Amino acid sequence: MSALTGLPASTLRYYETIGLIEPVGRGASSGHRVYDETDLDRLTGVACLAAIGLSIDDMRAYVANSRLGREGAGEQIDMLIDHAERLAREAENLELRRAYVALKTDYWRAVSAGDEARAEEVGAQAHTLADQIRSRENH
Repeated sequence: MSALTGLPASTLRYYETIGLIEPVGRGASSGHRVYDETDLDRLTGVACLAAIGLSIDDMRAYVANSRLGREGAGEQIDMLIDHAERLAREAENLELRRAYVALKTDYWRAVSAGDEARAEEVGAQAHTLADQIRSRENH
């Protein structure tokens, strides 16, 4: 099951322990977990939720709301919209950090080339961008 879902065996056991997935049947003689197609479907869904970065609490809510069908749809939509907005903010922050790294690379290229004017200009840009990054992280 671990190979099929991409989740480590320890994570599969953890998800079962915390009730994120239903208890898995056990082999009569070995006592090992025996997964069926329903388990595979559930675990594949949970693996997708983990892959998009949902928290354990959000995954629990998602699984619970999924069982409600139409009655849970509104909450699912709200949760996914909120998560999409968080991902957009993370992407923006990541892009700012990437731009900062590019500026610092340019700075050190200018230093290496002995171009003090360029180094000063790029250094100032990097400083301004670093202030933006810190400001965003504090909000």
